[in-house]
Amino acid sequence: MANTPQSKKRARQSERRQDINKARRSRIRTYLRKVEEAIASGNQDAAAAALKAAQPEMARGITKGVLHKNTVARKMSRLSSRVKALKA
Repeated sequence: MANTPQSKKRARQSERRQDINKARRSRIRTYLRKVEEAIASGNQDAAAAALKAAQPEMARGITKGVLHKNTVARKMSRLSSRVKALKA
């Protein structure tokens, strides 16, 4: 348990950040789910639009420290190749 004033403050701050990061991660997952659903439906235009909407949100996750940059790069790459494959 936190004893010093500094450790008590850090505990409060970390709880606040945890809530913010959880919300941000949830929002990113929602965008990714929309892309997955559009790919599953086979509609290439909808999938491309959903991916275009998801990319800035994923990039924001990198800058805010919620996701690792290589993780986001891998997910973007795989999703964009799957969207591109819908044309064929």
